[in-house]
Amino acid sequence: QAGSSPRLLHLPRAHPGMAKATSSDRSRSPRGRERDEKRLNDDKLLKEEDLLDGFSAEQIFCSGHNQSGFTYDDLICLPGHISFGVGDVSLASHFSRKIALKTPIVSSPMDTVTESGMAISMALEGGIGVIHTNLPVEVQAKEVMRVKKYKSGFIPDPVCVAPTMSIAELDKLKSKLGFTGFPVTENGQLGSKLIGLVTKRDTDFVKDRSSLLGSIMTPLKNLVTAEEGVELKAANEILQKSKKGKLPIVSKSGLLVALVARTDLKKNAEFPNATKDPVSKSLLVAAAIGTRPGDKDRVRALAAAGVDAIIIDSSQGDSVFQHEMVRWIKKEFPEIQVVAGNVVTKRQAKHLIDCGADALRVGMGIGSICTTQEVCACGRAQASAVYNVAKLAKAHGVPILADGGISSPGHIVKALSLGAGAAMCGSLLAGTTETPGEYFYADDGKRLKRYRGMGSIDAMKKGSDDRYFGSTSSIKVAQGVSGTVQDKGSIHRYVPYLTQGIRHGMQDIGAQSVDELQQMLQAGQLRFELRSAAAQREGGVHGLHSFERKLFDA
Repeated sequence: QAGSSPRLLHLPRAHPGMAKATSSDRSRSPRGRERDEKRLNDDKLLKEEDLLDGFSAEQIFCSGHNQSGFTYDDLICLPGHISFGVGDVSLASHFSRKIALKTPIVSSPMDTVTESGMAISMALEGGIGVIHTNLPVEVQAKEVMRVKKYKSGFIPDPVCVAPTMSIAELDKLKSKLGFTGFPVTENGQLGSKLIGLVTKRDTDFVKDRSSLLGSIMTPLKNLVTAEEGVELKAANEILQKSKKGKLPIVSKSGLLVALVARTDLKKNAEFPNATKDPVSKSLLVAAAIGTRPGDKDRVRALAAAGVDAIIIDSSQGDSVFQHEMVRWIKKEFPEIQVVAGNVVTKRQAKHLIDCGADALRVGMGIGSICTTQEVCACGRAQASAVYNVAKLAKAHGVPILADGGISSPGHIVKALSLGAGAAMCGSLLAGTTETPGEYFYADDGKRLKRYRGMGSIDAMKKGSDDRYFGSTSSIKVAQGVSGTVQDKGSIHRYVPYLTQGIRHGMQDIGAQSVDELQQMLQAGQLRFELRSAAAQREGGVHGLHSFERKLFDA
């Protein structure tokens, strides 16, 4: 038994037929290997498809079975892979063919949102402001000039007082504006001859509050001034040496043109993202016009004031009036960028692109104070409008502005994800310090500002009815409402909150720049899902008895 074990382990000799079979298999192995590799690759592809969640924008918006319009809230972006920090996200984008932005936010041309103060602040933060058209031509042109002449650290339009004003009247002005020092000019206006300066030190110990400012002010002979054209650094040095709080800037003939305040210099920060002209270094600004023949004179005045872009303000932009206006502006002022609109369909967009538009404004009836869809039964859900128009416009190299329906940083992320170059915002920015109008207090103590749609009766009475083709109508049909919004503080605190939220959103998606985000959109790598009503409720604050919403901490 012991001797039989080796025989059991001994392998038998190979049969000649077996050798032939092996040789035959070897001769077929290259083709066999190719088949095996193909099967492995097919398996890999199948697995990759299995791992691909959600849908591309093309599948959602262009499916033959889709008969619905979608809003921003109907969609959610699915997360991607993060390989970079939130600080590495670039928000650089385009407002128009030739105007680039480092912050893809535009303030809307509404009379309760954008005048020169807002336009200056938006440009400093890397966006751009559009000055509304509910102003006389010369006033709108002056608003543009204020932006173009602005220099960081200078107060280009200080509040002036007349020598005939009483201290009691000044007390009311101080409590209303919140500051205590005022230049005194001959007629109480900027551009008049400077005769003195009145500060808290001059008025605090005067018992007779009916005294006139001319009798208690610091006269011109005791003031330190600087001549027009002085650089900010030199102005700062003059303030430090003189130990004064304010430095009036005067022309050679003694007219007040600006003011530099020590407190503002302390607060003055560098704005590395500022939207500036590369040559003159002045801030960029846009202004709105209508489509009436008289608006050609407005364009001429705005061009003379140095405006960089013209927005043709119309709720329905595909009209013969706007076509003619676009062609005329591009012929007469080819250096000015023309933003046409509003449009929501590809056909509308194509017509305006063919006329020479440098950008398109997309949105109809979706603003928080807009009732166009309700009153006129015309418009389109904003996400569907942005995606479809952006897809066509991109083929022609024309950026689009997603105008309306924006109430959070997440909505701006979705607008960019659907192809927009920037988001135009009204209600999102309303209530900030830089918007026109005064604050007032509600019964519950909340600090409010008025906000209204340009289609509201109040705004239409001031001239915006042309936007809705109603300037000659005997009956004005409102396509907007008036309301109030809560104080949001300064743009210089609020916009950084918005941009940080956008960066976080793009980081979660896995896009390090707006260009990369939109490349992912076109390649189908950016994935979306539609949200049910329950999913939308789940995605917001829920399940609490009460809560306090604090937007940011700075």
